Amino acid sequence: MENEYIAYEYKEVRAERKDAVMLTDCYECFGWELNGEFSEGLEKGKGDVVLRFKRARGIVNKAELTRLQRNFEACVDEIVRLEKSKKTMPRLLAWTIALVGTAFMAGSTFAITAAEPKVLLCILLAIPGFLGWILPYFAYKKGLDKETLKVNSLIEQKYDEIYELCEKGNKLR
Repeated sequence: MENEYIAYEYKEVRAERKDAVMLTDCYECFGWELNGEFSEGLEKGKGDVVLRFKRARGIVNKAELTRLQRNFEACVDEIVRLEKSKKTMPRLLAWTIALVGTAFMAGSTFAITAAEPKVLLCILLAIPGFLGWILPYFAYKKGLDKETLKVNSLIEQKYDEIYELCEKGNKLR
């Protein structure tokens, strides 16, 4: 029995721990096999784990598998972008409300510390100021729920696209 040499190509993928199993399954559809997982010493925010894959360089249908894999990776990047976008508008709205509230509170402070204190103006400006400090939390929560409903359908479409790509890749290998 003769041992044949197999040349491999290698790939490292940074991923959140919650996505590692799905990514492993999907990359296997493109001819990659998990060669190890590494999670120590990673920078915060750069992924919880590094998945290490290997694939035989002489794999059949390599060009088509690579094309499908690139489409898959674009879908994964789009899902990450969509997940982040859920919080963007609610945060912007909350920060705007808080900033306006702070401006009213500053006006209230200037009204009371004037050479001739204007107590009524101070009270009138303090009320929207306090509301501007209280409402951002509720505006953020409501906006986040609304954005989540809107974006989740787009994310599900991307997952469906990923599953179709994996199915095609699995048939080719």
